[in-house]
Amino acid sequence: MKIKANKQIIESILINLQPFLEKKDATQITSHILFKTENNKCIIKASDSEIGLKIVTDNISIEADGSFTANGKKLLDIIRILKDDEITLEILDNILIIKQKNSKFKLPTFDPETYPNFPTIDNKPQISLDSLSLIQNLKKISPAIDTNNPKFELNGALINIKNNSTDLVGTDTRRLAIASIPGENSDELSLIVPKKAILEIQKLFLDQIDIFFDETNLIISNENYFFYTRLINGKFPDYQRIIPTSTKHQIVLPKKEMIDAIKMITTISQEIKITLLSDVIIFNSLSADNVEAKTELELNTGLNEKFELSFNSKYILDFISQITKNEFTIEFNEPSLPFIVKDDNFITIIMPIVA
Repeated sequence: MKIKANKQIIESILINLQPFLEKKDATQITSHILFKTENNKCIIKASDSEIGLKIVTDNISIEADGSFTANGKKLLDIIRILKDDEITLEILDNILIIKQKNSKFKLPTFDPETYPNFPTIDNKPQISLDSLSLIQNLKKISPAIDTNNPKFELNGALINIKNNSTDLVGTDTRRLAIASIPGENSDELSLIVPKKAILEIQKLFLDQIDIFFDETNLIISNENYFFYTRLINGKFPDYQRIIPTSTKHQIVLPKKEMIDAIKMITTISQEIKITLLSDVIIFNSLSADNVEAKTELELNTGLNEKFELSFNSKYILDFISQITKNEFTIEFNEPSLPFIVKDDNFITIIMPIVA
């Protein structure tokens, strides 16, 4: 096999494939990227067996058909140090030769026939959600998804497809983020998608996509990309039980002024207390050692009595960073009970800090 392409093209492809490689053990074929030719196009794959990406491109010139593998990280390191000019990749005696003018590198390869197979979309049901809406709403809940929870199901997002809407849910046990997408669905279905996969989906797909699934995999594809991830096998918590059925108080808050006030306090402490009075909100740091930060925001809250809430500021800032309107709503009952921040079909329920 022999192919040629400009450095920028190969480098861009290799960068996109890095998150899909086995990082800990370079002796595994899953630390390699597979190159193969098919129908006058070049197909490049990476997979650690849990998550995988295939890129199809005609921006690489094919001089001889075939296939090869190469360590994905080492190949990218080599490509990066070369000049912005044409690069040749060629297999000779099962060794990959990388050439550019007077520069030459060699990398060992594995047998491409032993590269892990990707799942196919044959006979798999398709999810009929609007894909752009799905991606946008997955982005909203991503900050709330846990990463190293011993309960594996909490390290992913729940996609709960119901008859008249679809809920996307993430939690780290201290907060619960829910984004609802209205719309009729013919089938009811629940899938748990790993957080790593969700982050990669947001990077790769910015347009309409096709989404397929089976008991073990979620597959997303468009003209240039074929992405798959293994689903998390587990039972997601009954998140609907956590949503308060009613709240005593609702206050509309200005987005920018809240960000400014909270960030001022976080120079001292991430944990803050807000005191809500009828005409002002007082922000205080929750910190020891006589270190204090305090600021105020004049606002008609409509409250008749003082109300205090203590919480981790990161949770509210994560919520605010995902909304586009200039205002959002906070709803609460008692200082010791979870409270809600809300923007249309996106809410985050936050556990307060109880002294």
